Amino acid sequence: MTPHTTDPRPILLLSNGHGEDLSGALIGRALVERGLTVDALPLVGHGRAYEQAGIRLRGRTREYSTGGLGYTSAFGRLTELVQGQVIYLLSRLLLLLRIAPRYQLILVVGDVIPVIAAWLSGRPTATYLVAYSSHYEGKLRLPWPCASCLRQRRTRAIYSRDALTAADLTGQLQRSVHFLGNPFFDGALSPSEPLKGHPRQRLGLLPGSRLPEALHNLELMLRVLERLPEPLRPAERLGLHAALVGKLTPQEVAPLASRLGWKLQLEGEERCSLQRGPLQLQLEWGRFAAVVQQCDLLLSMTGTAAEQCVGLGKPVLQLVGDGPQFTANFAEAQRRLLGPGLFCASGPTGSEEQLDGTAALLEQLLARLLSDGGWRAALQQLGRERIGSGGGAARMAADLRTHLDG
Repeated sequence: MTPHTTDPRPILLLSNGHGEDLSGALIGRALVERGLTVDALPLVGHGRAYEQAGIRLRGRTREYSTGGLGYTSAFGRLTELVQGQVIYLLSRLLLLLRIAPRYQLILVVGDVIPVIAAWLSGRPTATYLVAYSSHYEGKLRLPWPCASCLRQRRTRAIYSRDALTAADLTGQLQRSVHFLGNPFFDGALSPSEPLKGHPRQRLGLLPGSRLPEALHNLELMLRVLERLPEPLRPAERLGLHAALVGKLTPQEVAPLASRLGWKLQLEGEERCSLQRGPLQLQLEWGRFAAVVQQCDLLLSMTGTAAEQCVGLGKPVLQLVGDGPQFTANFAEAQRRLLGPGLFCASGPTGSEEQLDGTAALLEQLLARLLSDGGWRAALQQLGRERIGSGGGAARMAADLRTHLDG
């Protein structure tokens, strides 16, 4: 498509988190398809989603164990300070102020930190408030001075993550706020190859993407699987699949599995599984879309991935960990955000109460999926309300195109 703008300067994507980078990269790719030039400045992490989308990164990036400033445990916040994340963030903000005049528009993907940063830049902005929702409390209370920044004339467009928030903020800000879908959901809709086997039902494990937390999360999940009742243990009854990031290699998993009584089974060059008696857990690398699309129920210790599952109309069973990211507070906030499709057992992390309760809930949810067709329909409706339909990145890019000069 031939661009119509008279301003040849590119658009800068400004984001602050793994999920935000994913959304930003999908929007960026949609903008490029419309003939625009796009750069990215992730405020935390390496911004690998941008690299994978072919979008140029500005400045030298660095990644931290907590995943960046945000909704972490108290220990996580202390870790952020010790690792120098605050100083790193300030250096990224200084870089933004230096390069901002080169861009015709800054697109914020995130929360109050990039909103303030974009406002300080003095450039025209658009904002996708992926981090905030009115579902948390019924009425969104934007942190100061977010609302003042969003009311500025330089803010060309505001997008929310759900329809309730769009209506709420439209009234609060006295300007139009649009819900066009969530770009991050598009990542769960890509075509996928069939998973191994033909079980009656499938359970997907989502231990997260950050090490060492993801490895600790996987340990909790294996301990839950050990508590499954006998009828659910055969592979032909319940297929077990763990969606793992590349950093969680077989070499990382093997010692943990051995300590818990699981054996690592190699099944060719690209496939392996964990075996413990009749239980067989397939380890899936680079097959996230296949796992969330084809599994009936997801056992999750994730943020964005759980939202994608809800969008697909799948029930999600949370397992609270020690953090620094997936903590009890994070999980409770996620339940308010995503609604009745999320479930969580009580009890301290790693306790018999938590693990036994999670296994019992897992059995109940699988049974309900087989017996209650109305519930499946309700989950689909919940996904449309809380996440929206696919194509959010394309709709947002098309709308942004109308706000550019020319």
